[in-house]
Amino acid sequence: MATQRHGIVPGDESSVHDEPHVEGRRVTVRVVRARVEERGDDPERVADQLDLDIASVYEALAYYHNNLEEMRTVERRHEDAVAAAKRRTDISPPDGE
Repeated sequence: MATQRHGIVPGDESSVHDEPHVEGRRVTVRVVRARVEERGDDPERVADQLDLDIASVYEALAYYHNNLEEMRTVERRHEDAVAAAKRRTDISPPDGE
């Protein structure tokens, strides 16, 4: 695990997809929360994998839960972007073939 200054950059100040992220890193709050709460990864493992200190992982989780409305907006925006990318890259034959 890295030892570093930690903090969260809010989405409206972020240069990382306009999402809240760990200060000094390009790791978003959404990614940290997904690894811990959706995948069930241990916070220490996430810290090791993302080269964060453990405090940054817990700070990202706290930020997520203290800013649910903002994070739901971020998640919807991400889901919309993923869906749009899939539509642009969907390869299917023209009708009638």
